[in-house]
Amino acid sequence: MVTRLSKFFLRTLREDPSDAEVTSHKLLVRAGYIRRAAPGIFTWLPLGLRVKAKIEAIIREEMAAAGAFEVHFPALLPRDPYEQSGRWTSYGDGIFRLQDRKGADYLLAPTHEEMFTLLVKDLYSSYKDLPLTIYQIQDKYRDEARPRAGLLRGREFTMKDAYSFDYTDEGQDASYMRQRDAYERIFQRLGMEYVIVAADNGLMGGARSEEFLHPTAVGEDTFVRSAGGYAANVEAFTTDAPDALPFDAAGAPVVFDSPNTPTIDTLVAHSNAVLDTSAREYTAADTLKNVVLALTHLDGTRELVVVGLPGDREVDDKRAEVAFAPAAVEAATAEDFERNPLLVKGYIGPWSPEGAILGEESATGIRYVVDPRVGEGTSWITGANIDQKHAHSVVAGRDFFADGVVEVANVRPGDPAPDGSGPVELARGMEIGHVFQLGRFFAETLGLKVLDENGKLVTVTMGSYGIGVTRILAALAELNNDDKGLVWPQAIAPFDVQVVATGRDAVAFDLATSLSDELDAAGFDVLYDDRPKVSPGVKFGDAELIGVPQIVIVGRDAADGQVELWDRRTGDREVVPATEVVARLAR
Repeated sequence: MVTRLSKFFLRTLREDPSDAEVTSHKLLVRAGYIRRAAPGIFTWLPLGLRVKAKIEAIIREEMAAAGAFEVHFPALLPRDPYEQSGRWTSYGDGIFRLQDRKGADYLLAPTHEEMFTLLVKDLYSSYKDLPLTIYQIQDKYRDEARPRAGLLRGREFTMKDAYSFDYTDEGQDASYMRQRDAYERIFQRLGMEYVIVAADNGLMGGARSEEFLHPTAVGEDTFVRSAGGYAANVEAFTTDAPDALPFDAAGAPVVFDSPNTPTIDTLVAHSNAVLDTSAREYTAADTLKNVVLALTHLDGTRELVVVGLPGDREVDDKRAEVAFAPAAVEAATAEDFERNPLLVKGYIGPWSPEGAILGEESATGIRYVVDPRVGEGTSWITGANIDQKHAHSVVAGRDFFADGVVEVANVRPGDPAPDGSGPVELARGMEIGHVFQLGRFFAETLGLKVLDENGKLVTVTMGSYGIGVTRILAALAELNNDDKGLVWPQAIAPFDVQVVATGRDAVAFDLATSLSDELDAAGFDVLYDDRPKVSPGVKFGDAELIGVPQIVIVGRDAADGQVELWDRRTGDREVVPATEVVARLAR
């Protein structure tokens, strides 16, 4: 059926919405695809639903080809399964919790691992039932502290989440690769550039975790890649620790006066002025920076930790979040320093001339962890835990010992890839998919076991595979637009062709109507701009804004049986006989 614009539920806007930050947000609102309902929450309008449905159709086709079956869970879920997995608490403020009239606790689902696991537990009990992969396309809810960028970071969003169930690790590997291959086909069909990067495995472990990132300047993720093929997000990047160095001949630590040097830059300048620089001048890389972080654990307790890293590096917030998860991480406050007088701000170090405090390894009495570069035998200039004093020749593994090694330092262009494939470069990307081997965490926690070939109960191993449907739609809008509006790829455009009748002559409208019917009969999904008394300029502006890739203009040459074909993707415009339109568009 031809969709007539005069009857269609659509209003376009000429001005960008005031709260829009990125191009996709601006254009999707202006072109009448979505409307803001609340921060991070949007109403979907007919045009938006059409594009969304086409993306979902591609996903469903590829999921079916990969042997997955579709299910659908409620968005309103009971507390108990999430209490069993520990995520009712571990999600912290990131989820929406509510109670019914009887006081029972519920949440709006941020994700559905627990429900998938319990469904399979309820229905399957034998290895003969496996492998199994099931999926849904469902709305998720997360209480983002700062929703931004329209559909790219919202509080309500649509995801495709799939889960595989196997009783052997080998079976899990095969299921994982089927989903991974399906993702590649999905993104290729959508015409999206993607990079597959190693990702952090998270708290639940699992042998493998990979993200599909779409390279874009508006992406919220930073990833690294080398010319040799290595790729990872910054959270998963690992640093090769240096080989241990001998320190038998190293001189003892020496404390020196360093007034007014609370920063690395002032310390380096002062060290070059007062220390022996006959061999070479000191740089920030010779200093050991000691950053105090505050961790808030799930039980609400607050713990300070001191992180030692080379002075030419900074703490990367995202890497710190991963390193100390599930605790929340922030910089120590003035109150934290007041409560810990051994922390001498600006002059903190892992070694003190008075030695460690009684019963503690650390000179400050606080847990001390280091960057991998702070290896055994490395020598540093660092704080002496005395106001206005530092120490040089402080050697790791001799003068101080770490309680652990953490990857929290920022990654820089030129850092060596951990697989030896060369230096890395940094780029921005948007996560559009994630394939992840969950392992047995949820199955063990919720009791999902099956009988194997020998009649023995074994715990099922799982994989998780997510695609952000609404995020992909926004990414495609970011990717496919010009200074006039959206320019959708044919595969996901809301309509195949838009017919625009212009002028006041009834001949043009009659030809446009018959041509629309002819295109509809030929299998095209047609949007017909039949609005009377609307100027050609307004109609063309709306057509450009909406972004249907093929436009047929029926106007002043209609009496001669001529129309204009306009390809929005290339900008090409050509006058052709109306009788040739269907054949031309069917190519």
